[in-house]
Formats: sequence, C-alpha cells, structure tokens
Amino acid sequence: MPSQDPPYLRIADHLRRRVTAGEWAVGERLPSRARLAESYGVGPNVLQRAQEVLIGEGLLEGRTGSGTYVREPVDRLPMLRSRTAGAFPAALVPNGSWECDSYGRTPAPAHVARRLRIEPGALTMHTRYEFTADGLVVQLADSWEPMDLTENTPAQLPEYGPHHGLGVTARMDSIGVRVVRAVERLRPARASAEQAALLPGVSAGDPVTLLERTYLDDTGRPVETADLVIPDSRWEICYELPVEVPE
Repeated sequence: MPSQDPPYLRIADHLRRRVTAGEWAVGERLPSRARLAESYGVGPNVLQRAQEVLIGEGLLEGRTGSGTYVREPVDRLPMLRSRTAGAFPAALVPNGSWECDSYGRTPAPAHVARRLRIEPGALTMHTRYEFTADGLVVQLADSWEPMDLTENTPAQLPEYGPHHGLGVTARMDSIGVRVVRAVERLRPARASAEQAALLPGVSAGDPVTLLERTYLDDTGRPVETADLVIPDSRWEICYELPVEVPE
C-alpha cells in the first residue's frame, strides 16, 4: 500500500536511511538542494522541509551560505517539564550552570508588555542567561520582571543579592508575592545570527523551540515572563503530567 505520509516526510525517511548507511561521512556536504530535489522529483521547498526534519533530529546541520552537512552525532537530552507542584520547573540544564547579566529599568518591548500586562515602554528588569553544560552554551533565555514589583527590594536583581539562584517563586515569596502558577507556550522558530553565534553547533536558520514562560501570582498578575531558546538538535522537550486514578 502506498505511504500516506506527505512527500517531505517520505524524502526525509529516505535521506535518513542514506545518511545512517554512511553514504555521506560525518562532516561531508550533501549534494545541493536543487540537485537532491531533482533526484526525488520534487521542488526545492519540499526538499528543504525534508532536510529540516533531519536537522531537527540532529542528523544534519545547515551552514549559512555553504550548504547542508552530516552532523557529528549528539544525543538529544530530555528536558522534563512537570505539572506537579514542587517539581516545576525541572532543571533546564541538568547538572549545568549559567551566566547572566541584568539590565535595570529596561523599557518593555510590545510583546513583553502584552505578556506582563503592562504598558509598552514600562520599565522592567531584563536578564539575559546563557545556560552551559560541559563548558558549552546549550540554551539561551531572556527574562523580564516589572520594575514596580521588585525595585528597591532584596529581590530586585534575579541572580545577585541575598536570594540569588533561588528561582522566581522563592524570590517573589521573600517580598510577599505568592506565585501559584506558570503558563508555557511552545512555538517553532529559527535561530537568529546572534543566537547561532552563542550556541556551538547551531547555524543561523537552524530549527529551535521558543518556550514562552510566564509566572503569575495568586491575584492573576504576571510577575515574570521569559523567552527560552532551545536548540532542537540538542533537546527533546518532555512533559510529565499527573493522571487521576479512579478509586
């Protein structure tokens, strides 16, 4: 019976078999997109989507202006997200660390203002993170908090002062703000040139997942929002949800 998969998935499956069989060695450049598309009898856009599937799996990598290459094998690590109270969020980089810089009184861009429910241009504490594992940057994040919430309190600087490293929930609790829930939204994106320059093995245009996370207090007010940039070739996002067991 003919496969019901769309053409790009059938081509991705065939290319995957060719790569794993060693038709092209690690680090070797694949034939041009136009040449491969012609060999499969499809247009360049269909071939591009097929290659993007394998780039997302970490099998191939795109290099801007150069082509598509067989990537050095890298195991995709699970990134566990949990709905269980006390277990969220799971560590973004297990056994990893981070570096960050905070910028006080930063005007909120429109998309941040919308998520924090403040006026565009209202002042925020903006913190940029680089998460590392084995000495390499493996994730990026930008965080924003309303300045009128934490300004002139011990919780003003997220990763400095008496509450550094404790996370949003504990820091906010120290100033009487009770965080009770978080909302996460995932959407596919492409690595920008700036992001690719910071993430080893990631080229501009490679698939990434943008995780938009917002913490809310017990009145429903957003107290922090963040954009996490997660390379598809390195991480597999997994959700662990409780199941109600009938008595």
